[in-house]
Amino acid sequence: MLNPSIDSLLTKIDSKYSLVSVAAKRARNMQLQQNLLLDKYVSHKFVGKALEEIDADKLHYHTTASDQDALYAAK
Repeated sequence: MLNPSIDSLLTKIDSKYSLVSVAAKRARNMQLQQNLLLDKYVSHKFVGKALEEIDADKLHYHTTASDQDALYAAK
């Protein structure tokens, strides 16, 4: 069973595609820079950690008007 649940995650980010994109970008960033936003994680893998950050409202998704690329911002 996925923790956090997909229903919980979709309340934070509007589509599954965007959710996967943001989580993958954040996971790659964590691999390269080792900057963690939470004190304790349930998951041992980077994608799971990224999903936990999204669920904890530490990671947000937004688009800009000038370019349509998805951006994520860590709090």
